[in-house]
Amino acid sequence: MIFIDACFGKKTPFTPVWMMRQAGRYLPEYMKVRSKAGDFLSLCKTPELAAEVTLQPVDILGVDAAILFSDILVVPLEMGMNLKFAAGEGPTFSNPILTKDDLNALEVDEAAKKLEYVYQSIKLTREKLADNKALIGFCGSAWTLATYMIEGGGTKTYSRVKKLLYSEPDFLHKILIKVTEVLKLYLENQIKSGVNAVQIFDSWANALEEEAFFEFSWRYIQDLCLFLKSRYPHIPIIVFPKGVSGYFDKIEGSFDVFGVDWSTPIKLAKEKLGGKYVLQGNMEPTRLYSKKAIDKGVEHIVDIMQNERHIFNLGHGILPDVSVENAKYFINLVHNKTKI
Repeated sequence: MIFIDACFGKKTPFTPVWMMRQAGRYLPEYMKVRSKAGDFLSLCKTPELAAEVTLQPVDILGVDAAILFSDILVVPLEMGMNLKFAAGEGPTFSNPILTKDDLNALEVDEAAKKLEYVYQSIKLTREKLADNKALIGFCGSAWTLATYMIEGGGTKTYSRVKKLLYSEPDFLHKILIKVTEVLKLYLENQIKSGVNAVQIFDSWANALEEEAFFEFSWRYIQDLCLFLKSRYPHIPIIVFPKGVSGYFDKIEGSFDVFGVDWSTPIKLAKEKLGGKYVLQGNMEPTRLYSKKAIDKGVEHIVDIMQNERHIFNLGHGILPDVSVENAKYFINLVHNKTKI
């Protein structure tokens, strides 16, 4: 698989490309399947439908890898938290972690078992996916998941989780340890079910100052990476800590690919990390609104990366109102521009 070769820094005939959130609302075909499911969580929990939307971007756009259709929050859901996706509000938990009793009530082994619908989605997808196309599994980082679990949903201030971080750090560590134990089982089961690579999304990494990032986020990402690498060295690990370019000098770990967000200059990422890790990214997602903007964005990244240890992607997820024509244009342009 070209994508897997690229993850390990091997020479490929062109730079592989996929997009975060590539299975989603910008595709009319996705919306049809979503309407069958009834709601977002039902779609995640119905393996046949989840597999169908996972495959759509491969068939429609020609991306080089499929990423499993699911959500990072199914993990705390199956640990025992009450998750709802309300229109216009985003995900919310009605029982956020406030006390040690709240934490003790959450499951580890049973949570991993209850995620069987994810493993079934993987098996169905891998059966139908072409042999030369990779299937990417994923999870949220312990820090990002714990933030949702403590705040009760999305946040702009991080006041609850940061209050714990500075006033009760030991309690926060206990939460992060428990979440990480579930993530180890979860990703291991994804690998056993057929994914060819895994990505760890640390969407809220940039909420942390340097010392806190390495203690409360990166430490647990690396614990997870070391666990996987010791058992499945043939499976590439992609990490995506958003907005931490100021900490690049201290980034070190047992992973293969570093996802670069769009706010980070790709030249800086190459200078600081390109010698140690394959880079993934990082075109600004809103460039997909204009073919001229796509041309300029792709050209800039190609000029800097020079087909060296790189996987093309956006620097964050594709937006729901992007045209399918422009998404196809982006994928084809990358393939054509990077052919050796």
